[in-house]
Amino acid sequence: MWIFGCKGNSGFSARSTAEEVTQGIDGSGLTAIVTGASNGIGTETTRVLALRGVHVVMAVRNVASGTRVKEEILKGIPRARLTVMEIDLNSLASVRKFATGYIASGLPLNILINNAGVMAPPFTLSKDNIEQQFAVNHLGPFLLTNLLLETMKGTARKTQKEGRIVNVSSALHQNGYKEGIRFDKINDKASYNGNAAYGQSKLCNLLHTNEVARRFKREGVNITANSLHPGIIATNITSNLGLTGWVLNTFGKYLLKNVPQGAATTCYVALHPQVKGLTGEYFMDSNKAEANATSSLAKDAGLASKLWDFSLTLTNGK
Repeated sequence: MWIFGCKGNSGFSARSTAEEVTQGIDGSGLTAIVTGASNGIGTETTRVLALRGVHVVMAVRNVASGTRVKEEILKGIPRARLTVMEIDLNSLASVRKFATGYIASGLPLNILINNAGVMAPPFTLSKDNIEQQFAVNHLGPFLLTNLLLETMKGTARKTQKEGRIVNVSSALHQNGYKEGIRFDKINDKASYNGNAAYGQSKLCNLLHTNEVARRFKREGVNITANSLHPGIIATNITSNLGLTGWVLNTFGKYLLKNVPQGAATTCYVALHPQVKGLTGEYFMDSNKAEANATSSLAKDAGLASKLWDFSLTLTNGK
């Protein structure tokens, strides 16, 4: 459990939990999608949003696991409104199927939390033959967001409530490949580095967030888009890190954030009134991060636009 850190301008710190940063907030009447809701900070994010009255659609790869998590949450929060739907971010066809099903359900969408991800696996291709971390951490969420934009816009117009897109990035976006996004080497197995590829995918999360925010501003849409670093948490995402992963999982409970602390910033950005109107921002420890918390590449509007076009090309027709 993380015990260090002073309170920031928000009144919260690295020690704050997801329940603490949402205390007193009424989320009834809101509907949210949380990807990766069946484990780690995705589960805690789901639980706390449900505790605050939000109808949470749990977008999960394994429906059986998602259903078990739903039942566990219901034991503690009998009134929780939870819906389990299947999505595999490793497959663009699965993302499209999820979006089609969601739209057909007629559900509104106030909050989209792109939380799911993978970290530093051996070189692997997605079902669409794209390097897995780029595919799962960026391309799947990029497509999902685009497919659900009209639903979000319609919900914002109808309810007159601000919509929020929340992308879980990482401070490790600064530890990617030196060139930033390797557009011409996404699938280059020979030069692949798992940690650098993870950093690249997390940089993509920031760039995607900033580009969406710019487009919303131009359109005058009542939807914000923000990204965040949840902190270093020992969850199953570290399973590909070998000895480092073992150390994190063995000693992390004494040195790192626990899951309730790790989910805090996500829940803060998704629900807190202090975030109203803020868009294209990066958050850490339930506070707006300092300017130097993001790399110069993350602030590059030209790179963000290039990534947008590149991602559109890769998702077109798939």
